[in-house]
Amino acid sequence: MSYSPDGQYQPPYRPEGQNPPPRPPYGQQQGGRQGQPQYAPQGGRPQPYGQPPQGGQPYGGPQQGRPPYGQDQYGYEAPTQAQPRFEQPGYGQQYDRYEPPYEEEPPRRKSKAKKWIIAGVSVLALAGIGAGVMAYLDIPPFSDKGEAVSFGKPAGGEAGGKQAANSKMSMPTNPTAQFKNASTLSDGTHVAVTELDGKKSGFKGKVWVWAPKEYNDPKFAKSGFPVMIALPGGAGYPVNYWMGTDLKLQASISKWYSEGKSKPFILAMPVLNPEPDKGIYWDGSDIPDQPKMGTWLTDDVPDLMRENFRTIKSRDGWAFMGSSTGGFASLKAVLKYPEKFKAAICSGPDIVPDSPLWKGHDKEKAENNPEVLAKQLIDKKGSPDVYLAFQVGDNESNKKTLPDVQKFVATYTKGPIHTTLRVIPGGEHNAKTYVPNMGEGPIEFISKVMEGPVE
Repeated sequence: MSYSPDGQYQPPYRPEGQNPPPRPPYGQQQGGRQGQPQYAPQGGRPQPYGQPPQGGQPYGGPQQGRPPYGQDQYGYEAPTQAQPRFEQPGYGQQYDRYEPPYEEEPPRRKSKAKKWIIAGVSVLALAGIGAGVMAYLDIPPFSDKGEAVSFGKPAGGEAGGKQAANSKMSMPTNPTAQFKNASTLSDGTHVAVTELDGKKSGFKGKVWVWAPKEYNDPKFAKSGFPVMIALPGGAGYPVNYWMGTDLKLQASISKWYSEGKSKPFILAMPVLNPEPDKGIYWDGSDIPDQPKMGTWLTDDVPDLMRENFRTIKSRDGWAFMGSSTGGFASLKAVLKYPEKFKAAICSGPDIVPDSPLWKGHDKEKAENNPEVLAKQLIDKKGSPDVYLAFQVGDNESNKKTLPDVQKFVATYTKGPIHTTLRVIPGGEHNAKTYVPNMGEGPIEFISKVMEGPVE
């Protein structure tokens, strides 16, 4: 609807002589609903239909100057050839606008640029997924597994470099072992593996090693580090389960060191048995007519570490740890060779040898019995002190494990034998129980009496 300047009604322009739809009564919205006008001029009183507000200015008309583009002089939309003019609703009215007949547009074709973008994103996504899979499967170049690993040159750059006569550290004597990366930790350190042909035992098997990041820190370039030989439970063959990162032994050592609980141990993780056990363990011992696994663990593996790492000359830098069968082998190694090793963490260990391979070899079996070895150590004058940290869950699968360890601690904690026992509430017979709880006392117990890093 439009108004002339004097306020008289002018029929709206309609193309092709079309008539406007009938107008509903004043105050009634389309659909017959009664109601108050939606707008009243200043003062609050609505104006009669068809009349401008006080002052004579049409509704929506321009205040001054030129009307906006696309509007007539009164502010209503001006007709064009391409667009028919629609009647504006009067005061208090609303009704649907006239729409030209709808014609469905044909589907738009995607631009070539958009197609290339989608294709590129898809290729990158597939490449990322593929790289992740290949890294998980240790396929080069997305994995560094199998690459050669060097654990740093000794001070001076050569094996057997000069050092002070009173030095507590031992330079690598002959670093000839070829280490291959087995896994890389988040801090950039490596678990590496080598095949060790034991000169003293005659046994050939794998040993995994790990050195903390401090080992390659320039401020420790002339320092020897303590070594912990970590033994698994079960067969411990063909892998030592400490070598992976799932149990987080390596990461835990670094964490405990940063918290002041632990020494920055280098880890040696050898196989424990010479072959799959098939229900038979070798007890980490030299059982007659069997591979000499006791010599392998207590001579050949330490020799490998001395040849390839900066270590500590004295027993103050050498320890064992293990769970279950590995706990037994660790306990026995320290009690049998206290001049070589100072401490052990024994988790859920057996206390006496129980391999059926001992049958007919009672004398040798007694020589590898921790109870017998502990008594001999106590009875012998001048025996070196040893430190044994036990931890056992109160929900072990073998219900004799906890009482057997408690009995051993009560009986043999005297003289040179120092012990501590942590009972883990709800703890089960597995490494997932033992590793986190090592940081709750056992690792601190042995670290207080060990040395390193030292020059």
